[in-house]
Amino acid sequence: MTFLKTLAKVLATTALVSSASAAMAADIAVIGGSNDDAFWNIIKKGIDDATPGVVANGGTVNYLRLVNYDNFAPDVVQLIRTAISMEVDGLVIPNWVPEAEDPAIKDAIAAGITVILMNAGGADKATELGAINYVGSDEYVAGLAGGEYFGKAGKKNVLCINTLPGAANTEARCKGVIEGAVAAGGKGVQLPLPTTSFGDATAVAEAIKAELIKDATIDGVITISAGDADSAAIAVAQAGQATPAMLGSFDMNQAGLDRIKGGTQAFAIDQQPYLQSFLAVSMLASAIDFGTDLPVFPVLTGPGIVDASNIEATLAGVAKGAR
Repeated sequence: MTFLKTLAKVLATTALVSSASAAMAADIAVIGGSNDDAFWNIIKKGIDDATPGVVANGGTVNYLRLVNYDNFAPDVVQLIRTAISMEVDGLVIPNWVPEAEDPAIKDAIAAGITVILMNAGGADKATELGAINYVGSDEYVAGLAGGEYFGKAGKKNVLCINTLPGAANTEARCKGVIEGAVAAGGKGVQLPLPTTSFGDATAVAEAIKAELIKDATIDGVITISAGDADSAAIAVAQAGQATPAMLGSFDMNQAGLDRIKGGTQAFAIDQQPYLQSFLAVSMLASAIDFGTDLPVFPVLTGPGIVDASNIEATLAGVAKGAR
């Protein structure tokens, strides 16, 4: 550790002496989900923990969050435009809706802003746009893992609940789940719900319950978010199936972890959001300040399955605010 600290000081001093024109105080903007989305509060924890290192070098970090998801794509684009107008040096951005976001991200890069894609987009999109890296999970691979989990448990008809239809990452999740279930000998289908239902626990629960009542053969349910899993748990309990459908989710919250521990939810697919933001902000600031780069591309933080086999270790991370 002493060597690393010394090396960092030497690099910083050398950079200051050798290039007076180099940017040595990275002003960074991070774009994220709404305040009432618990997943993005874990992202905030990673940002908060990475910020002191940025500030120590004279930089700043601004977290620009969506108010809600009612006008999803246009609002995301507006946040990108806001970051450009702030003349930041770096931008951390999920590429949720490529057809809407890509032109704005390209404009940011053309304005001299260094970009890292985080959480949504993937390595190919980062290369296409000119971002220096992607930090996050491969959502399709994560979905495959979920579909395979259902298959190994003998489930034959899996329903993937998507409350953000049209978003590249959630579509990839459900696509992977369905193909994983099919590969395991079953079938799967996506249930797209209006984006206005995201966060509306009653609306989501009622929609899922209706599907379970309509098709009694559905024996697996997976949601694209931890909050939606809370609604799905209610729906499964109220649907009156002889054997309740197995429940899984992407991402996790305390309620979901409690259900896993208690046996009423089988698993959660963890993409480690804390690491996504912590690594993205730290890497971006270092690249801007010191010209550093990683040989690892992309930087994948998932997927990982949390179930009864590792729930206790996961809960220990939750207690620290990092899971």
